[in-house]
Amino acid sequence: MSQSEESFLSHLIELRDRLIRSMVAVGIVFVCLFPWAKELYALLAQPLLATLPRGGQMIATDVVGVFLVPMKVALMVAFLIALPYVLYQVWAFVAPGLYAHEKKLALPLVASSVILFFIGMAFAYFLVFPMVFGFMSKVAPEGVAWMTDIEKYLSFVMTSFIAFGVTFEVPVIVVVLVRMGIVELTTLRSWRPYVIVGAFVVGAIFTPPDVISQLMLAIPLCLLYELGMLLARFVSRTQAGTELAPRTLDES
Repeated sequence: MSQSEESFLSHLIELRDRLIRSMVAVGIVFVCLFPWAKELYALLAQPLLATLPRGGQMIATDVVGVFLVPMKVALMVAFLIALPYVLYQVWAFVAPGLYAHEKKLALPLVASSVILFFIGMAFAYFLVFPMVFGFMSKVAPEGVAWMTDIEKYLSFVMTSFIAFGVTFEVPVIVVVLVRMGIVELTTLRSWRPYVIVGAFVVGAIFTPPDVISQLMLAIPLCLLYELGMLLARFVSRTQAGTELAPRTLDES
């Protein structure tokens, strides 16, 4: 076996080991959360339950849904809790192949992307859900019992979490594009009208068919795009200043 094949095999073994460690970490946290699966689902459903009319409740149309849905919620929470350790495993696998300047850039970007994703989820849970569900309860026709299946509610929540979490990643994406030289900052400025239109299209696709939720996704998306360009301008200036800095005696 050649040296390159041995190196490739060793990388595969390391990747397998780190994947196993990550899954074990998620599994351990899930086992710890298992007894409180019903409470976790109740906490997730609180924005909807708070807006249901008096006597209203959620329903389960699937025979095993009352068991599987709380388990899915517990697994999702377990993954979020174990996410720092999972990301550490990813970092430990990738870091040896990066240059020093790439490590300095990658670590803050990974940390900020995780924080922004969590902020997006919190934005959806604490601001978007109460407004959307409150609007839905008011527009429900008289005599209609407004209730939802727990499986469909979980699907809606997961879709919203992903949509808002990814939306809050826009500043990181813009900074990476500019920092890597893929897109110029002036080009991003010229794209501003298309981004605004695209933000409302994304809001119409990934949110319920009401104006409030669409605006609450589209407006932050536009603002985050502007924030990304502002941060990218700072990063590009820092990079330019580093490149134009005079060389030291050791470098000459």
